[in-house]
Amino acid sequence: MRLNGEISSGEEEPEDEKQAATTTTSSPHKVVVGYALTSKKKKSFMQPTFTALARNKGIYFVAVDVNKPLPEQGPFDIILHKLSGEEWSEIIEDYRQKHPEVTVLDPPDAIQHLHNRQSMLQDVADLNLSDCHGKVGIPRQLVITKDKDPSTIPYEVTKAGMKLPLVAKPLVVDGSAKSHELFLAYDEFSLSELEPPLVLQEFVNHGGLLFKIYIVGEAIKVVRRFSLPNISKRELSKVAGVFRFPRVSCAAASADDADLDPNIAEHPPWPLLERLARELRHRLGLRLFNIDMIREYGTKDVFYVIDINYFPGYGKMPEYEHVFTDFLLSLVQSKCKKKHTT
Repeated sequence: MRLNGEISSGEEEPEDEKQAATTTTSSPHKVVVGYALTSKKKKSFMQPTFTALARNKGIYFVAVDVNKPLPEQGPFDIILHKLSGEEWSEIIEDYRQKHPEVTVLDPPDAIQHLHNRQSMLQDVADLNLSDCHGKVGIPRQLVITKDKDPSTIPYEVTKAGMKLPLVAKPLVVDGSAKSHELFLAYDEFSLSELEPPLVLQEFVNHGGLLFKIYIVGEAIKVVRRFSLPNISKRELSKVAGVFRFPRVSCAAASADDADLDPNIAEHPPWPLLERLARELRHRLGLRLFNIDMIREYGTKDVFYVIDINYFPGYGKMPEYEHVFTDFLLSLVQSKCKKKHTT
């Protein structure tokens, strides 16, 4: 089986993975983690420092062979996966139902919820975090469905009373580079150049800084990243057109070591982050995701969530090796406690 064109069929396992598959099944002190990842994700996530630390803690990673029936592989304690396609979703969901003793990260139906930018942010819109040292919402947005004629987009924007400039993003997130393309529209008429389905969001000035909040189970890590600069009314009146930007939140330039205005760079309040993460873990049914959050420029405690991603680039998260291995061990320990209590 070839999934999303990114994972090779019959990919050869490294020698240590073969050894793990044979040595870990006989010992209750070893944790076997099967992984089904795209080639790109495997390269960024399965770094030597990570797998070496994991082995030292008794965690062994074994590549899932997508060309063989999943129940014939293992046995696994945990399965990590990030492959797209309906076929894989059906395989992993069937396995999850028939093997409740294996922790699958994460359920495919919960992951699917984040593949649509309209449903993705709805859980944030439904939250009330006003008693947590800040306010969290989502930018005002408008969905342009696939059946809409692009020439009608300016009318739809005017009818909805949307304020310019607008950020345009593809409605569907499927892991492709195209699904992460970002456009900034200075006038509504230029929007007719874009191809639906789209989500249009009102651009919120945020001092050119974005907070990338990584969630790994109950652990939270915050990284600052450079983002789109503020847009003044003067600039808005002088510029027209739609401009394409790179994937902002994945820009290599970290802002953590930059000399920034403290009013812009200060992290969101910790009680707010803890409550937000806890609520979204529960509502989304996910344990591995990140949140892209911005602070409205000129405010101290008004925040907006602009994107949520499943199984993000943890390789860019500080100390991800320790955070992730601790998380995997906690899952097994939690499972053992439940067995003893029952």
